[in-house]
Amino acid sequence: MFNDAFYWVLNMSITATVAGMVVLIMRQIKHIPRTIIYMLWLLPFIRFAVPFSFSYKYSVMNLLDGIAVKTVPVTKSVPVTFDFMPDLSATNVVRAAVSYFPVEYKTNLLENVFSIASLIWMIIAASAIIASIILYHVAKSEIRNAKHLNGNIYVSDKVLSPAVIGIYRPKIIIPGYLKDESMEYILMHEKIHIRRLDNLWRIIAVFTCCLHWFNPFVWLFLKYFFEDMELSCDEKVLGKCSDDQKHDYAKYLVEYEAKKTIFASAFGGVKTRTRIEKILSYRELTVFSSVCFFALIIAAAITLLTNAAI
Repeated sequence: MFNDAFYWVLNMSITATVAGMVVLIMRQIKHIPRTIIYMLWLLPFIRFAVPFSFSYKYSVMNLLDGIAVKTVPVTKSVPVTFDFMPDLSATNVVRAAVSYFPVEYKTNLLENVFSIASLIWMIIAASAIIASIILYHVAKSEIRNAKHLNGNIYVSDKVLSPAVIGIYRPKIIIPGYLKDESMEYILMHEKIHIRRLDNLWRIIAVFTCCLHWFNPFVWLFLKYFFEDMELSCDEKVLGKCSDDQKHDYAKYLVEYEAKKTIFASAFGGVKTRTRIEKILSYRELTVFSSVCFFALIIAAAITLLTNAAI
């Protein structure tokens, strides 16, 4: 059972890496807003989590098909199917098996290797998930005695910078030294995190990395995902600010720069220079550019989430 699971996790990890590298390349195009890039990060994380997809002739996987990738039909391979089930496929990069449901390896040596590897994978993945859960509860316990200010806003001397803690009934935690004049910008920023459920996406992303701990690229993607989360949040705030307010916003970013827990959406924590450059160069999207970027998301989803044509 674990052999089969690890076989497909390994394939998913390689396929998701291809999708993530495409997003990294698109990330270098300065004219694409960080809000769009933040949404595009969902695509490789879907690849990390879902082993099956549809085959499509315009999939990016067609570029690797026959060289390093084999597309395995799923619907026709499983013992029980239903007429209403769509034709699904899986991208097989490892190519170490002769049949797949269940996985039957080409040699006994390969079977033994995957048996040992799957055991190691399971132990470390379970340990990483448990450690993440403990760290999450530690982060929440540190602000348990925070003083209530109003609504869902609390004050604590244990935080270095404003942050949102929690998913269900999230709390905005602000440090005791906070200046009143910066409160407006901070609350705008943190409330956007809450509306977008960013802390939930953080936890999902961290758990995904725990399952794919052996892949160094997943940790790189996580780093940039968190960075683009903050930059896209800045863009949302800037859409409501005047030019003078933009400069004030940049000034407060410098003041609240600090390291954060990975489970908390924070006002600081990303390279301040990068964020200030984005703030001062921010331009609101026109209707035409919004339509173009929406089309870009659709095209990226079609090409990155589908498998090579069978």
